[in-house]
Amino acid sequence: MSWDLPSLAAGATALLDVTVNGARAGDLAQASLVSSTRFIELDAAVWSNNTVRVMARNISAATFDLAAATLSVGVAKRRVP
Repeated sequence: MSWDLPSLAAGATALLDVTVNGARAGDLAQASLVSSTRFIELDAAVWSNNTVRVMARNISAATFDLAAATLSVGVAKRRVP
């Protein structure tokens, strides 16, 4: 999917909920953005059934406004011993 991040000031965050069918609490989630994200840190977590919340955080001292880019989200099922 495409994500056009808002302009992020230093330390600011942006959140996006993505539907991932079959995602459940405890599953591992990852996100990547096809863009130069040297100063944008991405984190992903299964937020609720079928929903992954992606957070982008500006870890620099400057404001960034990236162009729209492709966001990929993946979920790995938790292994139960």
